[in-house]
Amino acid sequence: MQQAASDLFADDPATPSVLPLGAQALLLRGFALAQAAELIQAVRQVAHQAPWRHMLTPGGKPMSVATTGCGPLSWITDRRGYRYVAQDPLTQLPWPAMPPAFAALASAAALRAGFAAFAPDACLINRYAPGARMSLHQDRDEQDLAAPIVSVSLGLPAVFLWGGATRAERAQRVPLQHGDVLVWGGVDRLRFHGVLPVAPGEHPATGACRINLTLRRAL
Repeated sequence: MQQAASDLFADDPATPSVLPLGAQALLLRGFALAQAAELIQAVRQVAHQAPWRHMLTPGGKPMSVATTGCGPLSWITDRRGYRYVAQDPLTQLPWPAMPPAFAALASAAALRAGFAAFAPDACLINRYAPGARMSLHQDRDEQDLAAPIVSVSLGLPAVFLWGGATRAERAQRVPLQHGDVLVWGGVDRLRFHGVLPVAPGEHPATGACRINLTLRRAL
């Protein structure tokens, strides 16, 4: 039987704990495992204040992932475009404060990847139900493109698409597991990336979904 791509590295003792994806991009396998329960509890608290929603793209299509956010700023999309805002458009209140565990993990992961003194001011939280995906895109709505991006995977496995400088370049497929952390910046900061549709399943920490924290320096 052919093994699913998302299971290729699961429970494999030969899997490296640090996998370079580019000159300034690293996959830190299991880096967030010790803090996973605390991170998930914090996600629930954030979502209680700023409920999950399926935002609309500028073209008017709902995103397949449900989102919320925290920090002084969070990323949104609607018919007016992609941008960072200080107020949740759903509640008309400021975004919930960024949990200290989020910022501490992001700073530690960035340092491990060679980016010192990373202090995120925005955290976008995506919830992937089975079938949800993220098409290839660049993160370029931030004013500070010198700061790295830190992406934390929790719950169900996923296959990350790691592309090139253009959308046309063939993307590498990178299996992600619960607790994995991706960091990219520098010459790799504007690489295209995405997520294949999440396969059905249940995870003891999150149930039938994958949670992704994407921490950035927006300003």
